[in-house]
Amino acid sequence: MSDNEQFFTIDVTDQQSAMKVDADELRRAVAMIVDDADIRLGRIGIAVVDDPTIHRINREFLDHDWPTDVISFVLEETPGYLEGEIIMSTDTAIDRSSDYGWSPADELLLYVVHGTLHLVGYDDHEDDDRQAMREKERHYMSQFGRTARYDDQ
Repeated sequence: MSDNEQFFTIDVTDQQSAMKVDADELRRAVAMIVDDADIRLGRIGIAVVDDPTIHRINREFLDHDWPTDVISFVLEETPGYLEGEIIMSTDTAIDRSSDYGWSPADELLLYVVHGTLHLVGYDDHEDDDRQAMREKERHYMSQFGRTARYDDQ
């Protein structure tokens, strides 16, 4: 049993009905990233929602008036400790997955990887930062036998 399994909690709440969600796979992805970031204590909540819900959250907290794929919030952070939330839309995953030629489950896994990388300090606003984040996303997706697919490939 790893330290994260003993001291790090990852909760998944499925609040949508558009697709079946593999909560264990989402937890494993988060645990892998958190462990690699040397974070041993804390909690990450994952909320799997629909587009109207993520649209409301995006508008309320980020002042963006549209649905999106994934939003992450750091709630508390100190060295070795992290509390955060990841909210992901299955409606968006279903819509976008066909654009990339993979399943909605693959797209949703990418969302949790992306959101978790944000929580542990990665950013994608500048080109160099985006490149580093994409490399990490590819690495973690490959751990699940998937190849990350993007608009910028």
